[in-house]
Amino acid sequence: MNQKSQYLVTHHRTLTVDGIKIFYREAGPKDSPAVLLLHGFPTSSHMFRNLIPYLADRHHVIAPDYPGYGQSDAPDFKSFSYTFEKFGALVDGLLQQLRVQRYAMYVMDYGAPVAWQLALKHPDAVTGLIIQNGNAYDEGLKEFWDPIKIYWADGKKQSRDNLLNLIAPETTIFQYTDGVSDKTRVSPDNWTHDQPLLDRPGNADIQMDVIYDYRNNLPLYPEVQAWFRDKQPPTLIIWGKNDFIFPEPGAHPYKRDLRDLEFHLLDTGHFVLEDKPDEAFPLIYDFLRRKVAGA
Repeated sequence: MNQKSQYLVTHHRTLTVDGIKIFYREAGPKDSPAVLLLHGFPTSSHMFRNLIPYLADRHHVIAPDYPGYGQSDAPDFKSFSYTFEKFGALVDGLLQQLRVQRYAMYVMDYGAPVAWQLALKHPDAVTGLIIQNGNAYDEGLKEFWDPIKIYWADGKKQSRDNLLNLIAPETTIFQYTDGVSDKTRVSPDNWTHDQPLLDRPGNADIQMDVIYDYRNNLPLYPEVQAWFRDKQPPTLIIWGKNDFIFPEPGAHPYKRDLRDLEFHLLDTGHFVLEDKPDEAFPLIYDFLRRKVAGA
């Protein structure tokens, strides 16, 4: 049977890792090569809901929600460290419980620093990379990040409060629609799903803590780039070239360090999979088939 004529079921599951309930979506044969999908801000594994069944005929697909996102636990920010190091550790713990030791990674936005935590901890575990508007170079932090850098520098409440607009409804809609030429291609279900989760009591402080911790990713960039050069994971870049948050200049430096690199700039914004699934999905599927299927 042709694989595209099958309907491949996604399972919605929860495991407890270090006392935190981590929600994840899972599909595909568990003895197939694993693909870990790491979501960005302000969403969750929801952003992969259409990609998961597309890949699941050949791959064991796993897409977790980080704490404070989607359906995972969202403990109070005063009692839980919302850091990318912690996110990486929890995803690592989830994979250990699932007995997944080698995996390709789709990294997007916040998913990139989570992925780099895993790569630096388990440098031989990664069988391939799909990078979509996810940063590993200083060149990728442009105008959007200027007010965030002020907060990183002074840590003041006023600087923190100045960033609350990042979780406002108009900003959530902007993230999905900016740089998109035909907005009818992007479902409004995205922001009507994400915004109520952002608006949960206490979630503003969670998001501000995550934004503040992002500064700690930058000193890791040289280590991540050294890992690229050393391990040379096969890599597919599918980058929305109109993205204001992670703009195109952040995509090109990967060429310096990765030799087995397939590079595609798509005419869209931040959430490539929402606007251009007809272009992105076949590129991802074909890349995994050729580069990761036997890994």
